[in-house]
Amino acid sequence: MSPLEILALLGAVALVVARWLPAAARPRVTVAAAAVLVPSAIVLGVVGVRWQLLPVLAGAAFALPFALAPLLRGRRRTGRPAWRARWWLALPGSVACAGLIAAGPVAAWAFPVPVFPEPSGEFAVGTRVAQWTDPRRPETFTADPNDQRTVVVQLWYPAQKSPEGARRAQYLGRTEQEARTVSEALARGVGLPGFLVDGVPRARSRSVFDAPVAAGGGRFPVVLFSPGSGGVRTQNTAWAEELASHGYVVAALDHPYDSAAVVLADGRTVTSETSSSGDPDKDEELAAGWTAVRAADLGFVLTRLDSEDRGENPGPLTGRLDTGRVAASGHSMGGAAALQAARQDRRFGAVVDLDGYPHGPASPALGQPTLALTQAITPATDPRYLPRLTEALRASSATNYRLTIPGAAHLTFMDGPLYLPPVPSIVGSLGRTESPRVVAAATLAFLDAVLRDGSGDPAGALSAYGDLTVHHPGDSR
Repeated sequence: MSPLEILALLGAVALVVARWLPAAARPRVTVAAAAVLVPSAIVLGVVGVRWQLLPVLAGAAFALPFALAPLLRGRRRTGRPAWRARWWLALPGSVACAGLIAAGPVAAWAFPVPVFPEPSGEFAVGTRVAQWTDPRRPETFTADPNDQRTVVVQLWYPAQKSPEGARRAQYLGRTEQEARTVSEALARGVGLPGFLVDGVPRARSRSVFDAPVAAGGGRFPVVLFSPGSGGVRTQNTAWAEELASHGYVVAALDHPYDSAAVVLADGRTVTSETSSSGDPDKDEELAAGWTAVRAADLGFVLTRLDSEDRGENPGPLTGRLDTGRVAASGHSMGGAAALQAARQDRRFGAVVDLDGYPHGPASPALGQPTLALTQAITPATDPRYLPRLTEALRASSATNYRLTIPGAAHLTFMDGPLYLPPVPSIVGSLGRTESPRVVAAATLAFLDAVLRDGSGDPAGALSAYGDLTVHHPGDSR
């Protein structure tokens, strides 16, 4: 809760408690509570009240006239504090008000404004957004033959430290309006009313828009990221910022007509047109097609980053991108897209699959080291998932790793634990602080080994984060 919300909460609590204080203290506490509560409520009404505070204000509004009216009436007539209703008459009302007021912080705890963890690496983090069009690919989601495939990309990169008080980047969008558009689309996609997550577009991450790139002449390995089905480029911001603070450039994609909402440079908003048919076989065919589009998007963005690095399309990162050390990564369907992109494009030197089912063809075999992070496999898990993933990892000509993280759920591998109710079946049981730390730490252990120091054997480091299975080339199938 914000400081202003906490003031309103304290004022409401004091207003209810004042009824039960000794007569001498009651007037002072009542007046002080009202003096705190009323201005706080007015200011909140001007800047925007989160729904979580409405029960608090309702409880206070119910208690306020009962607390003030007798007090003022009694002083006006007698100069002494007014008579109070008998305790057994006042108790039900006080309990009802207290219940309403208590519901506020509980709701704020369940659906908070997300607080992003401070990145642990040596670099500050900058971010920028770009929109690129692939002239070689038509847009297959529209009927316009002149429509070309366009993607929106957000990059997080090692940056120079910004001045004290620099405004941190808006979460979910370049502006609060874009963030609200995306937040409402995400909520609709999972069947939630948008107001439940109205704190999410208020959040700010740890990066700074358009911060200068870190000083020095070093070049940074690149990690491309594809979000889950209906997901958006910012859904793994905490993970991306942690990687960037350790010297990686992370480029996350919005996939128009697949991502929940993509706000284009001209102001248009493109919403998702992908949905389940209800037929498992048909859905698998559809998912394979969507995965292929995403894989092509990843390859196109890598080409564009390579041209920026070489100065053909100059940008802030020209000469600083090590496009000879690149990983494809993704969450859920994005993980499937990363696997598919690596099969088709050997420029990708590694793959990180964050709990993604491998849609699409299983050939050609993977030739790059791959890390598959998975939630715990339970009877509720799709029975096809583990066999299909194992088949893909075993068929590779490189050493691959499957790390099952205890206490993880599917949404553990994104920012969800930072702002969704801490229900284990939804976001896992690792907690809001531990979830992003573990996922990013395991990713870094893998990437540092296979892209940086060349050891190619991150098994020792990975085993600290869960149950590790290593698939060596030539293992029996």
